[in-house]
Amino acid sequence: MNKKIIKLLCIALVLILLGSALGGLFNTGLGATKVTRIRFDGGHGTLSGLLYMPKDASASNPKPTVIVTHGYLNSAEMQDANAIELSRRGFVVLALDQYDHGHSALSHENYSDTSFFGVWLPFWANSMNDAVQYMYEQPYVLKDADGNGLIGVTGHSMGGFSSTLALAFDEMQAAESGVRKVSCGLSEGSDFMYTAFVGVDVATADALGGGRTMGKVCAQYDEFFFNDPTVQGGTVRHKDYVSTPDGMAFLQQTAPAQANTWYDTSDGGRRIIYEPAQTHPWNHFSATTTGYAISFYQTAFADYASLLKDIAPNRQVWQWKEGFECVALVGFVMLILALAQILIELPFFKLAKTGELEVQPAPKGGKRLATWIILLVAILLPAIFFTPLMDGGAGSPKVMILFYAGIAAAVGGLAAFIIALAKKQGKAAVIGGCCLTVSGALLALVAKLPMYQNYAFWTAPGVNSIAYWTIGCALMSLTILSAVFVCMKRSEGAGFATYGVSFKPAAILGGLCTALVTVVLAYAVLWLMDLLFKADFRIWTFAFKTFDAGILPAILRYLPTFLLFYIVSTAGITVNTNTERLQGVKGYLLAIALNAGGAMLWLICQYVTLFSTGVAMEPGSALSGIVLVAMVPTLSIAAIISRRLYKKTGNIWTAAFLNAILMTTMTIANTMVAFK
Repeated sequence: MNKKIIKLLCIALVLILLGSALGGLFNTGLGATKVTRIRFDGGHGTLSGLLYMPKDASASNPKPTVIVTHGYLNSAEMQDANAIELSRRGFVVLALDQYDHGHSALSHENYSDTSFFGVWLPFWANSMNDAVQYMYEQPYVLKDADGNGLIGVTGHSMGGFSSTLALAFDEMQAAESGVRKVSCGLSEGSDFMYTAFVGVDVATADALGGGRTMGKVCAQYDEFFFNDPTVQGGTVRHKDYVSTPDGMAFLQQTAPAQANTWYDTSDGGRRIIYEPAQTHPWNHFSATTTGYAISFYQTAFADYASLLKDIAPNRQVWQWKEGFECVALVGFVMLILALAQILIELPFFKLAKTGELEVQPAPKGGKRLATWIILLVAILLPAIFFTPLMDGGAGSPKVMILFYAGIAAAVGGLAAFIIALAKKQGKAAVIGGCCLTVSGALLALVAKLPMYQNYAFWTAPGVNSIAYWTIGCALMSLTILSAVFVCMKRSEGAGFATYGVSFKPAAILGGLCTALVTVVLAYAVLWLMDLLFKADFRIWTFAFKTFDAGILPAILRYLPTFLLFYIVSTAGITVNTNTERLQGVKGYLLAIALNAGGAMLWLICQYVTLFSTGVAMEPGSALSGIVLVAMVPTLSIAAIISRRLYKKTGNIWTAAFLNAILMTTMTIANTMVAFK
């Protein structure tokens, strides 16, 4: 066994263990709290969450309690900053997985509408209210002398909507029961846009305030919300919510109000709007916003300060938890590379190897310039067509450019095929013409054909637009690879082996088994770290986390889409980096650029223009731009895996299968999955 691989394995395990243990330590506020994963019947299904219990909290010493929850497509761990900081100050905290996110699942008996709104609405409308009912009954949750619950609710984005509804529902329920279970609430990254769908607009929420302490975190560069109704043309722009009609109504002011200022309300309550200079996802990765949450709840529960710890809002430790889990994330990627390379040296799994690929000479002269121009085009196309594919969809004007380009490529491929037959140019020329014809035709078909719209089958709605962009990128790349082969590579004597493509059944089967076993073993380590330390492997919105078996059918449904992408991308990385001049770090950098360069470029342009001018490059690309943030590390890691493993196996299969299984699993585990 190669000593370097064993060393890589040992380093990976040390990083994982060290990162997880220290991340888990800071997750408990340096031992101030005990963190456990709990599950309970929420009334509309099974809810789960991470319960942060201060060491001195008990039935005989109940504490003020805060329920925190995430936004659309995320899970409880996205609220770790609030959970850690509030619990170490003495609050009982439940970090909640909303229905159909994380480890929670909506009951199918209550959930049969397979339209988008039928899939989207039920999870957030009930999640926080159902969690409130459960937590109110727990003996460690403090109640006042009249039996009112000392519970606060906080949520980000859709979690904010769920919190807003929980406040409104609680006031309605109190009209019958005489008991208020929720005493205060702070929403982050949410206004009343979607709660109005179920009857809770700003006026209704104000009328149902009930004298509570309420607040909102309204980022100045939020991609979705806090919009001035007089400004049109997309929502990714600078905001000032306190000067809008809804902002003033929430604060009960008749003129533009001041951010970060408390206002007394006519019902005896207090309200505040915080306006950090942040984007929407920045809210839950921010010392500033976390400080707002701490300050808010210290103010809201000031009468119970003796039960809490007086720790200043700016004294925060959650960043250490994130930092150490990032260390574990690096170890996890190293573990995957080590496991795959160890497996392919073992009996049976070594079938995945087809011999070392011959390093190709670097192109010279005019061919070198042409090669770099083609590579630049290949890097830019995913960025150029990101918004049309993600937001426009099939048949939209800009996507139709791909339709006509695909038709042109198919016609060119057919002509090349006919010429190859007529002039007897050989097998390679015939196959090249066929590949160009097929790839062009498929690109044209995908540009016109609505895809991923059956939510009963494609049950992870947040992944559907990503899948469409992914398959579009795959077919653009395949068309370019085919065209370059027909026009350039064939004459140089290139064949399938140059692209790392082997049709040996044993190599394909060996690659599949190696990939599958590698992912299973790696996730076993992840599960162990979760069990021991309640730690996953993450940085901000990018994370490898545990999941329930209920999402396996969804993983299998999306797997072919992502497999096609990783087969094509690994072939592209192979042919373009397996040259004399790209044998070291340069090869890895080019591989990353080919996979993630377009995504990086789009994000840079989008947010540089947003912060410099107040209006983003694509002001209508809200959710799609946010989703792309996590795609950069996803595609970068996949590029490293592709290059490393094609060099070890001599073909694309192990890398393509491994990336597809790993990244599909990671993606589905981190998002909403309906009908589990």
